[in-house]
Amino acid sequence: MKKGQIYEGLIEKVEFPNKGIVSVEGEEKKVIVKNGIPGQRIRFAVNKMRKGKAEGRLLEVLEASPLEQREPVCSIFPACGGCMYQTMPYDEQRRMKEQQVKEILDAAVQGDYIFEGVKASPKEFAYRNKMEFSFGDAYKDGPLSLGLHKKGSTYDVLTAADCRLVHEDLTKILSSVLSYFRQREVSYYKKMQHTGYLRHLLLRRGDATGEILVNLVTTTQETHDLKPLVEELLKLELEGRIVGILHILNDSLSDVVQSDETKVLYGQDFFYEKLLGMEFKITPFSFFQPNSGAAEVLYRTVREYIGDIHNMTVFDLFSGTGTIGQVLAPVAKQVIGVEIVEEAVEAARENAAHNGLSNCRFIAGDVFRVLDEIEEKPDVIVLDPPRDGIHPKALPKILDYGVDKIVYISCKVTSLARDLEMIQARGYRVIKAVAVDQFVHTVHCEVCVLLGR
Repeated sequence: MKKGQIYEGLIEKVEFPNKGIVSVEGEEKKVIVKNGIPGQRIRFAVNKMRKGKAEGRLLEVLEASPLEQREPVCSIFPACGGCMYQTMPYDEQRRMKEQQVKEILDAAVQGDYIFEGVKASPKEFAYRNKMEFSFGDAYKDGPLSLGLHKKGSTYDVLTAADCRLVHEDLTKILSSVLSYFRQREVSYYKKMQHTGYLRHLLLRRGDATGEILVNLVTTTQETHDLKPLVEELLKLELEGRIVGILHILNDSLSDVVQSDETKVLYGQDFFYEKLLGMEFKITPFSFFQPNSGAAEVLYRTVREYIGDIHNMTVFDLFSGTGTIGQVLAPVAKQVIGVEIVEEAVEAARENAAHNGLSNCRFIAGDVFRVLDEIEEKPDVIVLDPPRDGIHPKALPKILDYGVDKIVYISCKVTSLARDLEMIQARGYRVIKAVAVDQFVHTVHCEVCVLLGR
């Protein structure tokens, strides 16, 4: 095989996160091609050759997979990078994710353990409570678009006017915002030239409360009157209700959603969501599980795994807005949460007070440094690190406590597998593990592992 050559082949299986293993007639070696479904016959171009391993770029699906048993439910599938598997029945998606997660854990875990499969999301569609949509165009010099990037592209943006991952309220808001700026021929921010005005539309909606926070992210390069936009949005017929409309100014060169300055155009700069009988105040950038229903499934699992914590001190490390800590607090002696994002810690403190929890303490800072400053010693530790896992300097410090039980929640099972090597070397064993499908139709999956000394 040579770089640049075009082949046809069959996707035999898909490994985590979306690596299709393709067999080509007459070729011994398998090729890795992303963005496919097991059983599809595809045409692809070889774009990488590394140490005898070939990687290809999907050009065309020649034959659908036997697993594709239903029609797409939105107009931009399969080109859009938001979804991957919506033509597969949900049971088949879960079966594939179960196989992917188990293969990685089987290779990483020493000794026997119980694998409890993949717990389903209560909702298959309209499950996301947060979406970051980008402004751009679908092709060079095309009309303004607002939505999600094409698969494999950092530039082309497809308008997600009928995206089924979010509630219809959010697609109505998206269409209204897009129409407003199209009529006025307002520019979007071009990442290479660093010029233009419109950047992102960040929408958040409480699944249980129906409260919606609209966040328009722009540069400061132009000035536009946004009052008519606010009036249009407030006229929309929605199932939920808009509680805040914010104008977030961001002149960062990188394509990241952040705020240099935030202006409240209407209402408030937060909304409320409910989980397991508790209410959480969520601000534009504070982390909150993106699938509220599946988050309840996950947190019930954590409670079950952690067992009886009466009279125990729980460390909730990488605690975000403190949701896990607060779910555990009513049955614990005390919970101490550590999180590096200050805005999230402020929200956690406020939420704990709002929920009447006096035995929670949340500390802002890097886990690696903060652990040196905490006088208390934990009886149980809950870990919910970012996608890349736990920093190799912080992990030994966490393990030095020698607690009997650790619950590790991971949104990237390969990072978990890497961390398990050190955890097991320090005298812990994996007792059981389960996946929770927080991200239906996508390649991602949450994994929860119980470790004992």
